[in-house]
Amino acid sequence: MVEGKPVRGSASEYSELALPNDANGFGNVLGGKVMHLVDLAAAMAGMRHARSPVVTASVDSLQFLHPVHIGDLITLRSSVNRVFRSSMEIGVKVYTEKLLTGVRLHTCSAYLTFVAIDREGKAVTIPPVVPETEEEMRRYREAGERREYRLAMRNRRKG
Repeated sequence: MVEGKPVRGSASEYSELALPNDANGFGNVLGGKVMHLVDLAAAMAGMRHARSPVVTASVDSLQFLHPVHIGDLITLRSSVNRVFRSSMEIGVKVYTEKLLTGVRLHTCSAYLTFVAIDREGKAVTIPPVVPETEEEMRRYREAGERREYRLAMRNRRKG
């Protein structure tokens, strides 16, 4: 039996300043740029937990609550919510901060599924994640519910 690792071992934080080359014509950061950062933050948490290369298998819906503007500091926090043998759900929260005022906003959240792979690209077993706090236990439980939904939707598309 593989020994589990605490959620805190996968916790990652990544920050980037929103620059003009990241924006659309309205001065807002492109959604695709934020999605790229979400994928990157999730991959960091996944590699920290699995200690192996990881690849994106799926991304759940992503709703933007607020636009990201040029000059905002974008901060992404990620951690593994649950492990399912060779795949894991990783949660990412995105915040923006107006550096001149200190105003911080929760901009969006996403759940991504990653698979750990070996050098040949074959899926490998991931150590279980051990939730310790009430919030981590809630996210662990909800990750199981989301996985059931994802699998049901995948089976429905196949049929």
